[in-house]
Amino acid sequence: MRSVAVEHRSAGVDARTAYELVRDFARYPRLVPIVRRVDVAPAGPGGAVISDWEVDFRNGVLAWTEEDVFDDTAMGISFRQTEGDFETFDGRWAITPQDENEDGDGDGGGAGCTVRFEAEFDFGLPSLSQIIDPVAERVLRETIETILRALLDTNTVVGASADTGAGTGVGVGVGAGVEGV
Repeated sequence: MRSVAVEHRSAGVDARTAYELVRDFARYPRLVPIVRRVDVAPAGPGGAVISDWEVDFRNGVLAWTEEDVFDDTAMGISFRQTEGDFETFDGRWAITPQDENEDGDGDGGGAGCTVRFEAEFDFGLPSLSQIIDPVAERVLRETIETILRALLDTNTVVGASADTGAGTGVGVGVGAGVEGV
């Protein structure tokens, strides 16, 4: 199983606004050309939203349906594939206020926020995983970074990482103007 994490900090967008922007999946095809289509159905009886995705991948298209659960209070979104090209694909979005107070009390009184995306996926093709998984991980990471820059109108990515689950990791990040990266 491969995992991807992307963390993006925005100094100019508050957490609530960022959450509303991130949760608008149907808008993603207008932000990045690699996302061909996202159809979002209204919430069902359990409050979950069903979204159908098509994304360019190599010389083809990845397609899947996912169940999205929105936690408006905690400003988080969890998702899991219910059918599609992955054997498994699930993860979460977490949007938190950025603590810009000098006293460090963590109340997030500033306008900024941090958006964290985490996902795990497996195509279920062990013989091809060494070839396909790294490409999928790179495409997913780059796509999420591009979406977040477009949504939040900033290019400050404080970190992105990938973990194959085998004890190796890759770190990528711009960290422009951010200390402790």
